[in-house]
Amino acid sequence: MNRVQVRTKVWLEVDGEPLIGDGRERLLLAIERGGSLNAAASELGISYRKAWSQLQQMEKHAPFALVERSKGGRGGGSTHLTAEAKELLERFARVKLGLNDLVDEKFAAEKSE
Repeated sequence: MNRVQVRTKVWLEVDGEPLIGDGRERLLLAIERGGSLNAAASELGISYRKAWSQLQQMEKHAPFALVERSKGGRGGGSTHLTAEAKELLERFARVKLGLNDLVDEKFAAEKSE
């Protein structure tokens, strides 16, 4: 028998403006893995322009820098997450996991009531 689970959507806002949700979380993690916005866009199958726009919107609202950029040269430039962005993503992932566990427990408890 298939198990029914409840799922929720969680996102972070700053002053009522969206900062990070599932899609933007994937973008930031892909930037860290690939070392550039271009590599992240390619990995996610989205245009560079869309990735750049999403990053720009996040940076506009974030209370701290999300990425560190180094200009190109012989080997090309790179983009990596700041320590604050990494910590924020780790906290966001823990909250999402904890919330799903809590919702699953509540749903299971409703069955027996």
